[in-house]
Amino acid sequence: ITRDVLGISDIERLRDPDKLLSEKEIVTIQNIASELKTGKPIQYILGEAPFYGLMFKVTPDTLIPRQETEELVRHIITENVNFKGDILDIGTGTGCIAIALSVNMQNANLFASDFSREALEVAQTNAQSNNTKVFFIHDDILNTSIAGSFDIIVSNPPYVLESEKRLMSVNVVDFEPPNALYVPDDTPLLFYEKIAEFASEHLKERGKLYFEINEAFGPQVAEMMNSKGFHNVKIIKDLNGKDRFASGDAITNLNSEHV
Repeated sequence: ITRDVLGISDIERLRDPDKLLSEKEIVTIQNIASELKTGKPIQYILGEAPFYGLMFKVTPDTLIPRQETEELVRHIITENVNFKGDILDIGTGTGCIAIALSVNMQNANLFASDFSREALEVAQTNAQSNNTKVFFIHDDILNTSIAGSFDIIVSNPPYVLESEKRLMSVNVVDFEPPNALYVPDDTPLLFYEKIAEFASEHLKERGKLYFEINEAFGPQVAEMMNSKGFHNVKIIKDLNGKDRFASGDAITNLNSEHV
């Protein structure tokens, strides 16, 4: 925080511990403390968050990038060494997944979509600040108009049940964008089903689909993916031992029937 608030590193501060704060610095710290007391996440206060070794602008129009999603990115990179092809990130938010993949998979062409124009503006800023190229698309996956075919499709869609709000902390419920978080209790796989249907038609032969999922619905997601024509479907646990990711392979090419 000393770097963000005072413009100096922790090391520099330790070297000169007796240096007095200016009135402006004191006011800045007091304002941050006041905002923190409301439950506002420090990432929104500072306007940025780290993700996979990169720094991302965040606003109330975007979710704050999380450690679990870093695990998803790492899994994709590890599984697709020497990858060359097209990747689509659906529901990109800050652009963290697409941008991290672009930086670490330099022969990939990255595409990313979101229904929020405000989120896409943030994502475009992040792509520029991280010196990478991503093609951004304004699109609602529930009524999509995306064309083309892809080698990998990845998504971290809304998956928190409306009823789970009461279990979540105020810094999430009161500050992060609800449209990027919640799904109705009676349709918990709403986005997964739509994305799997889209992927079954738009993945190239030997293409792969990756999801971040609600830990409570691993078996249901796997069953749904199998029913949509994917094989080698896997539910993968995160570092906390919870079902957090799903992956599956496309069976056929775009012109063939699923079996």
